[in-house]
Amino acid sequence: MNEKLYDEMDWARIEGLVYSEEDDPHSFLGATKTEEGILVQTYCPTAKSVTVHVASTDSSYPMDMEDESGFFAVLLPGKRIPDYTLEVEFTDGSTHSFADPYNFEPQIPESVLKKFAAGNCWELYRYLGAHPMTVNGTDGVYFAVWAPHAVRVSVVGDFNLWDGRRLPMRRLKDYGIFELFVPGLTSGALYKYEIKAKHGLTYLKSDPFSFQSELRPNTASIVKDLSAYEWGDHAWMEARTGSDSKAQPVSVYQVSLATFRVPDGEGHVPGYRELAEDLSTYVAKMGYTTVELFPLLEYSEDETMGTRPEAFFAPTSRYGSSEDFRYFIDTLHQKGIGVILDWDPSHFSRDLNGLSGFDGTGLYESDDPRQSLYKPDGSLYFNLKSPQVRNFLIASAVFWLKEYHIDGLQLADLSKLLYLDYGKTYGEWVPNIYGGNENLEAVSFLRTLSTVTKKECPGTILVAEDASDWPQETGTVSEGGLGLDYKWNRGFRDALIEYIQLDPIFRGPHHQQLIFSMVYNYSEQFMLALSYEDVNEKYGSMYSKVPGRKRSKFANLRACYGYMFLHPGKKLLAMGNDIGQKMPLSEKTGVDWSALDHEENVQFQGYIAALLDLYRSHPALYSLDYSPEGFEWINNISANENMLVFLRKSEKEEETLLCVVNFSALAYEDHKIGVPFAGKYKEIFNSDDIAFGGDGNVNPRAKSSKEEECDELPDSIRVLVPPMGISIFSCTKVEKKASGNEQAKAAVRKRRTAKKAAEEKTAEPKAEQKPKPQAEEAKAEEPKAEQKPQAEEAKAAEPKTEKKPQAKAAGARPGRRTTAGKRRAAEKGLKEEKE
Repeated sequence: MNEKLYDEMDWARIEGLVYSEEDDPHSFLGATKTEEGILVQTYCPTAKSVTVHVASTDSSYPMDMEDESGFFAVLLPGKRIPDYTLEVEFTDGSTHSFADPYNFEPQIPESVLKKFAAGNCWELYRYLGAHPMTVNGTDGVYFAVWAPHAVRVSVVGDFNLWDGRRLPMRRLKDYGIFELFVPGLTSGALYKYEIKAKHGLTYLKSDPFSFQSELRPNTASIVKDLSAYEWGDHAWMEARTGSDSKAQPVSVYQVSLATFRVPDGEGHVPGYRELAEDLSTYVAKMGYTTVELFPLLEYSEDETMGTRPEAFFAPTSRYGSSEDFRYFIDTLHQKGIGVILDWDPSHFSRDLNGLSGFDGTGLYESDDPRQSLYKPDGSLYFNLKSPQVRNFLIASAVFWLKEYHIDGLQLADLSKLLYLDYGKTYGEWVPNIYGGNENLEAVSFLRTLSTVTKKECPGTILVAEDASDWPQETGTVSEGGLGLDYKWNRGFRDALIEYIQLDPIFRGPHHQQLIFSMVYNYSEQFMLALSYEDVNEKYGSMYSKVPGRKRSKFANLRACYGYMFLHPGKKLLAMGNDIGQKMPLSEKTGVDWSALDHEENVQFQGYIAALLDLYRSHPALYSLDYSPEGFEWINNISANENMLVFLRKSEKEEETLLCVVNFSALAYEDHKIGVPFAGKYKEIFNSDDIAFGGDGNVNPRAKSSKEEECDELPDSIRVLVPPMGISIFSCTKVEKKASGNEQAKAAVRKRRTAKKAAEEKTAEPKAEQKPKPQAEEAKAEEPKAEQKPQAEEAKAAEPKTEKKPQAKAAGARPGRRTTAGKRRAAEKGLKEEKE
């Protein structure tokens, strides 16, 4: 043993390294300046020999094995640390040459570390995880992971025989982050972290910030360079930045990629790229504006359908790579289709490879099972009291919206997040500081989430799926709300489904269920959703819910979906709903495309496509969804007829639509309906059209309103109302023409006004006239005494001799002048004006 070398070595640290308890290997591994020269040390178990090769002098220096477990050291001459590589010969005869990983400084800026400690580093994914990069001219991969309570963390993979002794990481002590730059690694390498906990247990964990994972049942993380993909949706992203979805049509197609196209007979599962073409073509053909994807954050258990994620920065590998998923999003955007991703910030899988007990403690979850365990499915709640955990989740949201160009996130079942006692009984939960069941940390988290995403990712949306009555979920943060953009209207859905399941003859007493949603409609910014969970195996398809035989069922469904699209609020339909399939949805069976072998299903699909086109092309159906000016009841009290009549409006009066909805099985002929103004009303859509599978109870000609009071409105029309259907009319306003009697009255008013003006004009000069002699005054007054009787006779004689016979003329209605009478009255008015 070299005595000089022995004296320069820190044997206590070396022993800690050998026993896998060293958290600062950079302090002595690699190259270190000493008085005797440059000390190079490396720990390489199973190595037979190690040589230091200095590139500048092309010199090689064999290293001494100072510990039989694989610790090598050598003293190089000189005072400056040279660029060198380690050339290793292993006991199995293989060789490997690489730059020393312990000669590189930390790559995370101090400012980023401080932000993370405070919980406000929104692009944390750029620093933690595995990142291919070039450091000091050397290519490799930089690894960083948060594990503050671990004794030691090593990066392991197929590049080091999954041996945790070879690449221990350095702890950044004030921040609980372990980091290491590994030269020579490239994108595609498999890796995990080997963690030694305080109680001595050593285990492997997947990277919480991995950008891709192995396909189940394997769980290794995969190094990915996200900058390698070239996007083609620049026009979409530019338009998104300045968009406001509230004033736009939003019709969402909810889809599970697992069952949109079922595997073929050979077991082939369609991937992201294949599904991109199929799904975008179908959605564009139907006319949806957006798709909502079932959870795609990596998960291991197929039966969960992604509802218990394990990796919050990696799309599932079931359908391809992360590049393939980017291609999927890119394709939809280039066809004008937005994408919403299901993203659940409330809980995560208890799988031992993931976040559970990550560093030997409840790091991402609470150590108290009353606060961490969600008993219904065994998953774990996030510990939202931790600033770093909140930062982790918000960074995940920003990651999907920025790096994958996702347009919105669907926050699943927020009740689990907002209420501490959700799904728990007495003694299984811990009250907040005020003794209540409200999760105050979750409220703070959601407000921060909405504020950050609006700032960092303008034009994106957050949608709350929540059945609770938590107030102001879509209210602004400044006014005490959560700041979310939309909330599913569960009340509307429950009432509508319960109503349409009744036989039409029993629907009258339940009329309130149709109209109650408008009582609270403006308390939140609602999205009307008939989602997967409404038509799954537990509840059955919409087709199975409605009564009657096949023809009656489809009529019921047309009325149901029609009312939904006419009601204020954005829309969402789960896949399969738009073809009227009989089968419910499940994790094994999805869209029953064989239903389209039947004519009635094809007709129903055509009806939904026409309804989507109607919705998208008429601003009255979406532009004022969240303003009371966008909706007006005409008649909501016809319970016995099961009928509703209302207006949908935009900011332009000429875009107003008159909507008639009939949930009875009867057609109403010559039905009188009040209208908002005098004009022509043309039917532009009717669900009973023969093309949709209906009976053809339509209104082919435009209806002109009449001055007949109805629904407390002065004008009305008479229409044919289809049974179990909807009818929509465009409204063209026409100015009313004044009647003859009104014209005569107007002429009299005009004459009186002119006479009064003349009197006022002549009154002033008379006051200044000089007094006339009495003889002249008498002479001037004389004719006036004779004119007065003649004027009164003329005035009394003419109308009395003509008015009475004209009122009795054939065809004249009592109280109204005939055409001849109108003409004479007008001529009389002109004659009197001339006089």
